[in-house]
Amino acid sequence: MINTQVLNIGKAHLTVGDTMDFAIAKISTKGQIVIPTSMREDIAKGDEFLMVKKKGNILLKNMKSVAEDLKDDLKFAQKTDEAWKRIKAGKGIRMDFDEFINEMKKW
Repeated sequence: MINTQVLNIGKAHLTVGDTMDFAIAKISTKGQIVIPTSMREDIAKGDEFLMVKKKGNILLKNMKSVAEDLKDDLKFAQKTDEAWKRIKAGKGIRMDFDEFINEMKKW
């Protein structure tokens, strides 16, 4: 049995007793989404978010709450992806092994 109870506009009670806020946002012509004021209580300018897309749904996870190791792994994956795109576009840079390792340490 699902025990969902609407408390007021923007809040719902879930079966485990957690409270979940929800709101509706629109995408601008520039592809930007404005997070509603009611959702920005714990968000500061410059905060980074992990975005996960699955089957038409997008999940935003504030990077403050993501483990430090995962942050590093995600940044590395992003830089690797960007590097592959440059290589495929013919903009790759040749370097010897030691130069490559030194460049990787900067990441």
